[in-house]
Amino acid sequence: MTVPPTSSNGSQTAAAAAPVAPEPKPGRLSRGRWIGIWSLIVLASVIGLITILTVWVDRQLLDNNQFRKSTTRLVQDQQIRGALSVYLVNQLYDNVDVAGELQKQLPKQVKPLAGPVAAGLRQPAVDAVSFLLSQPRVQQAFVNATGIAHQKLVNVLENKTGYGISTGNGVVTVDLSALVKELGTDLGLPASALDKIPAGTGVITVMKSNQLNAAQQGVRAIRAMSAWLIVLVLVLYGLAIYLARGHRRSTLRNIGWAFVFVGLVVLVVHRVTGNYAVNALTQPTYRPAANHIWLIESSILADTGKAVVFYGLVMVLGGILAGPHRFAVSFRRGLAPTLAARRGMSWGILAGAYLLLVLWGPTHALRTLWGVLLLGALIAVGFEALRRQTLAENPDAAERGAERAEKMRALGARAEHALGSRAAAHRPHHTPTARPPSPAEEIGHLRDLHESGALTDEEYAQAKQLALGS
Repeated sequence: MTVPPTSSNGSQTAAAAAPVAPEPKPGRLSRGRWIGIWSLIVLASVIGLITILTVWVDRQLLDNNQFRKSTTRLVQDQQIRGALSVYLVNQLYDNVDVAGELQKQLPKQVKPLAGPVAAGLRQPAVDAVSFLLSQPRVQQAFVNATGIAHQKLVNVLENKTGYGISTGNGVVTVDLSALVKELGTDLGLPASALDKIPAGTGVITVMKSNQLNAAQQGVRAIRAMSAWLIVLVLVLYGLAIYLARGHRRSTLRNIGWAFVFVGLVVLVVHRVTGNYAVNALTQPTYRPAANHIWLIESSILADTGKAVVFYGLVMVLGGILAGPHRFAVSFRRGLAPTLAARRGMSWGILAGAYLLLVLWGPTHALRTLWGVLLLGALIAVGFEALRRQTLAENPDAAERGAERAEKMRALGARAEHALGSRAAAHRPHHTPTARPPSPAEEIGHLRDLHESGALTDEEYAQAKQLALGS
């Protein structure tokens, strides 16, 4: 039988004594190429920021199913219910002389009390409306009504016809006048007084005619850009990595930092824009509720920013673990035997950890198909690149993995033998048992393992003492 030269001690010694030529370092990129790579990264990051905003508008503000979910959260929020109750009661009292109507119905001797009674009924009316809005049946009716209104608004913005749309001379509104009249009826006001309520009472203007054309153009642009901009961003990042041949690891790390920066910008914009809009567009009385509305209606934007930061940190971590730092090299060398000898197990552990992350779903992106696929692809590509680099740097990884596996099998066999001997000692003497190996046989087996390198000198000495003691 022919023995490979690498298995002989002489060949190993010669190979160890031979000088190993250092791997050639990648050449430095030219100034122009570095500028081009960074230009692609910056351009992709700016477009990525725009993409996140367009996807948020498309997924949360224009999607009717998501709008209904958000509306459910809105009407279940106590702060928002309280503000809506105050608004409805204010609309009633501002447009109906509640005190005068009560005075007409009260007996003559108590008519002077109509004003205090009307004022005293104001807070109970607010509490009654708030209680009414807390009932599941009313909440579902509110969600259905606003959902229909939202779908009509989206149809208007998309310039669709034939859906029963009425914009009121170019003005898109939300009509709560029926709730105002219902509240007046509950307070005991006569129908004649409620019929005098102005037509615009309880009507919230969403969009005016001079804003409609611009909004329609904006919606068409968002619909067109939300999908293609994502592809463009990925292409630009991929082109930057392709051009950075020899420096792709550092380029990938830089792209990861760009992800982190974009995600943080999104989170800052989310916070600053929300505070500015709430303070500029609402009265002090309604600002706490308006802040809650903004947080609910912009939840996907905040989740997307957090997800982008997380993706960026994953890329940065991958770039660091693949880098030349001492701890990274040590980490790869320790991982090499497992990657070489247990490839299936390595992928299985990675897949199991990723499945747990998806089931957890800490961000909105991990609750959508595109987010799950994107992160899965990034992790899979990064892990495979790290595996190949680790095996290339550690050519003896397979041999060390086999030795480690053999050592684990030997230790397992010893433990199994010890347990078997202990069980045999407790068996009845009349029970036939297999003859245990003699000390000489066990020492011979241990000697073979020691000579093959599966056992170190210290382990061999300890196992030999155990065999002689048995």
